[in-house]
Amino acid sequence: MVGIVIAVTVGGAAALLWFAIASTGNSAVESRAEGIVLGVWRILYDSVAPQPRVILVAIAFALLLSAGVAVLEQRIANRSRRSAHPRTPLAPKIVMAETRGVYAGPVTVTVLIPAHNEEASLPATIASLLSQSHRPDRVVVVADNCTDATIALAREAGVEVFESVDNTKKKAGALNQALKWLLPGQGDNDVVMVMDADTRLDDGFLEVAVARMSNDRALMAVGGLFYGEEGHGIVGQFQRNEYIRYSREIGRRRGRVFVLTGTASLFRPRALRTVAQSRGESIPGIRGDVYDTASLTEDNELTIALKSLGGLMISPMQCTVVTELMPNFRTLWAQRLRWQRGALENLGAYGATPQTLRYWAQQFGIGYGVIALSAYLLLILLMVLSLDNWVWFPFWLGIGVVFSIERVVTVWKGGWRARLLAVTLFPELFFDMFLNVVYVKGIIDISLGKQAKWKHLNHSPTDELSKAG
Repeated sequence: MVGIVIAVTVGGAAALLWFAIASTGNSAVESRAEGIVLGVWRILYDSVAPQPRVILVAIAFALLLSAGVAVLEQRIANRSRRSAHPRTPLAPKIVMAETRGVYAGPVTVTVLIPAHNEEASLPATIASLLSQSHRPDRVVVVADNCTDATIALAREAGVEVFESVDNTKKKAGALNQALKWLLPGQGDNDVVMVMDADTRLDDGFLEVAVARMSNDRALMAVGGLFYGEEGHGIVGQFQRNEYIRYSREIGRRRGRVFVLTGTASLFRPRALRTVAQSRGESIPGIRGDVYDTASLTEDNELTIALKSLGGLMISPMQCTVVTELMPNFRTLWAQRLRWQRGALENLGAYGATPQTLRYWAQQFGIGYGVIALSAYLLLILLMVLSLDNWVWFPFWLGIGVVFSIERVVTVWKGGWRARLLAVTLFPELFFDMFLNVVYVKGIIDISLGKQAKWKHLNHSPTDELSKAG
């Protein structure tokens, strides 16, 4: 139902706007001109800007909607922090009351690195951990059905190895096994960090995260902000620009978390134990599991689980990591389709609650953006095909300039390549259309009940050679 609800709601909103504009009419008939598309289709176009009142109403409506979502999100967050309800056992008010006057010792860090055939990237990941200004106390590679040199390289680097047993539940299943082994011996301040095997921490990550955990005993999790690795041509630059804008948005939200990214996040043992105990009752999943093995996006699902239980979390701007990028559009399609399906399925599992309001609004916003951008590009194409002589529309040129400036400013810290790609505008618009097609495919698949698949990007040269053979 979640796919159908989003599709109907977004489509209805777009149709309502179309009807509202069409019903107003246009007194400036003399500004209309005629064009022929490919000698077959007659169209009318207007060469003047929309009426000022239409522009002002559109701006006011957009601002009102944005402010409304932000205010609601803030009110929900504040109410969750003050909650003393048993259904929110991780709420700061409850945690602070239970731990007042109790010293749980210094904050220690145990890092879990889930790895399935990660021999190519694992050494750099471990090296980035061991070179941190605040070194982790333990590093454990969670080897899941590895057939390459992952285990040997981990032991060579001097870290512990935990091997999963008969795991068929991918990354989430391997982590559940490791956490059932690890958590019983963890104290309240012995935080657990989960980090992807293809990620490198920037120096200072752990120092900032540990300081946050030490200074706020109600803080249940600290998430990282990710930037893309170098390389992979234009496909890589598209992703780097996208990640830079995401990090900037989190910074403007003062660290308020969308997703505790699987690239690198720290959790208090209390948070992970509470999630495991609450599965099958107040939150979806199997009792005793920290990660929901039915979810395609286990990091997004765990974030919603912690928020549903009242947990306080943050993504500081200083906690940054460099993560892998998809090398081509085929692998990018598979990754993003999994992300999209996972996000939709998580909403379906949790339903409409105060904690999921922001995620529902995000999906509705993406859906409406799909229609808006598609209509924009279609109208530009119709104009180009129908006009014998190019006509400059000052109003729309002005909008385009403002939009181009915004695109450049938001990726400025990415360097000249990021800025050059942003200022050209249309390549990124077509990349956005690629992501929109992924979104539509996810909506259609989940509405039709198609089975989703979890795909792993192979890094192992031995696996690639065996495939080639």
